[in-house]
This record gives sequence, C-alpha cells and structure tokens, in this order.
Amino acid sequence: MKITVVCDVYGHDSNGVSVAATNLINYLKEKGHEVRLLCADEKLKGQENCFIVPKRNFYCFNGYVAKNGVSLAKPVKKTLEKAIDGVDIVHIMLPFKLGRAAARYAHKKGIAVSAGFHFLAENFSVHIKMDHLYPLNYMCYSLYHKTYKLCDCIHFVSQFCRDLYERRYGKTNGYVISNGVSESFKSNGNEVYPDGIINILYTGRYSREKSHEVLFKAVRRSKYADKIQLICAGEGPLKEKFIKETADFKIPPIFNFYSREEIVEINRNAYLSVHAAEIEAEGIGCLEAISCGTVPIISNSKKSATKYYALLDESLFKCNDSKDLAKKIDWWIEHPKERNEYSKRYAESALVSFDREACMKKMEEMLIKTVEEHNKK
Repeated sequence: MKITVVCDVYGHDSNGVSVAATNLINYLKEKGHEVRLLCADEKLKGQENCFIVPKRNFYCFNGYVAKNGVSLAKPVKKTLEKAIDGVDIVHIMLPFKLGRAAARYAHKKGIAVSAGFHFLAENFSVHIKMDHLYPLNYMCYSLYHKTYKLCDCIHFVSQFCRDLYERRYGKTNGYVISNGVSESFKSNGNEVYPDGIINILYTGRYSREKSHEVLFKAVRRSKYADKIQLICAGEGPLKEKFIKETADFKIPPIFNFYSREEIVEINRNAYLSVHAAEIEAEGIGCLEAISCGTVPIISNSKKSATKYYALLDESLFKCNDSKDLAKKIDWWIEHPKERNEYSKRYAESALVSFDREACMKKMEEMLIKTVEEHNKK
C-alpha cells in the first residue's frame, strides 16, 4: 500500500504529534508499505519520499512558536500534488492549513483520506490566555471540522477526544487508538520507599497548558517539602521562568530534557508522577509513567483525557487546586505499602491498552480497511 503522511510539526522530538508520526511511519515501512512524508522539516529536503513545504510565517511570534515545538506548514500546490498523486490513502496528523489542503486535493482525486484528532482547540487558545473563551474554541473546532468532514475515517487518540468531537458534529467513522507506549517503558518490579529524598516526576513541555505552577505550589504546601526532589522532564519557552519561580525550594527542582533511555530509568526510580495539565488529548507522558509502574496523581480537568487512567480517587486531584494536590502527594508518601501495590496495578493496566506495537498494528488495519471501504464506494 502507498501512504502519504501529512504532518506540520514533523521533526520536533518534544512534540507528541511529531513523535506519533515518526512511530507510525517507521512501523508502516517495516511492514513493507511505501510511505511518503509531506512536512516542513527542511532537514529532510532531498531525502527519498520526503516532500518539503515552507513554514508559515508568524512574524514576531516565530520564536515563541518554535520554542513550543511547533512549525506549522504552508501548502505549496505542486509539492502537495507530487506527495499525493498515485497513493492509496492520505493520513493527516493535524487538521490545519496543510492538512486541509491535502484532504481537499485527495478528495478531489478520489483518494482515501484519514486524519488524526491529536490536538484540542484549547491547546491553541491557552497560549494566548483565552482557553476559557468559548467562541474562540468553537471557531477552532469549526476549522478542524472543515478537514475532518472530508475524511473517510478519523483516528481519535482517546475516547475523550471522540466524545468531544461527536457531541458537536455527530457520529463518525471513528477509531479510538492510542499512540501507544514503547515497550522499553516497563516496570522493573522494584519497590520504592519514601526514605530520604522523594523523587516526584512531571513529564511535559514547559508551557502554559501543562500547569506546572500548580505542582510548584503543591510542593511548597506539602509536609514533606524538604524531602521532595521535583524532576520536570521536558523543554519549552517557560523554562527560565520556572527556574526563577522555584528558586526558594529547599531542594532545587531539576529541569531537563531526557533521552528515552534516561526517562525510563527516572520513571522507575520515581516515587510518584504528577500530571497537572488542564488540557490533554491523550497524555503520553502520563502513560509512560504508568507503564513503568510510577504511581500517578492526575488533574481531574474536564478538558483532559488523562483523568480516565486513574485507578483510585487518591490518584486524582481537583483541577488547578494546589492544596488538594499537596494533600494527595502527602497521602501517597504516608502510605508506601499502597503505593507499591498500585505500582504493579498501574503497570498491568498499561500493558492491556497502550502497547505501541499493538496500537500501530491497529493503525495499519484502520488504513487498510479505510482504503478497501473507499474503493467499494
């Protein structure tokens, strides 16, 4: 099968959509499919089956956009046509300008189209501090719908995303498939106790929608603040701001970007992981922690899918409530037996639903089935 993958943000290691696209492309190639990539990553120019378009110009905001691991692409008709002509299906990672142009062209040429729902409207509006402005979010979803309505099927990364979209636009030919977690993220079975330094991990981009400040305030409120080593794994535009904000901590937090091998070991040795994000379509960082047996404490935000991964109330805290988060952190520190019991339960729950190989196989089956159904029509 010949497949074109369209991805604005390809080439950003800290961006979840870029990582998901890379994993899908590698899997499909391993299975013998011919995969073309349409993106704005200039480093790939000249490589086989890579079709490169320019980045969109946001003028004075270009630096901020780049720091957030984003490089939205500008459609170029000739390049887009070369990337799509002769393929069996076009798979669009994001429903933005490039994806919409690709969907329209494929639709016109009678080529099957699928698209992923990876990105909430609030992921955009939060950066301009308007995430609670309903008309703006509604407008964003309306723009997304212009792409999705041209698709033969939609890939939702969580049931949360499917429910959100179908409440607005009705039933879809949708598939709920996680982006999956690498098999390297596995528990080593070791028990961790809160003796001495207590490592608490938060994996997420240093940006507003990840709500790091809620965690900072919670650590200050904790009875065990003098023992907590906070590890914030990621990168992003707010790094320097966060370092200044936490300068008063008894144990200075660690802000760093880690390789996959490093983050696996950090997860295995962390006592807890916290996921404070108010806006999350799937939350791969949370799934990676769970897969390693790191017990999570997750925001119960109405705009986040991660709350559904919690196995008990002590793994949920009230959205943006640092006092409640501190209470949950202290509870787990004071209940090491329960922490080690639930470490095993969380790791087992991840194996059932989030194994990357199984998820990629489902993605391949979705694409094949979509082509077959499209050709029948």
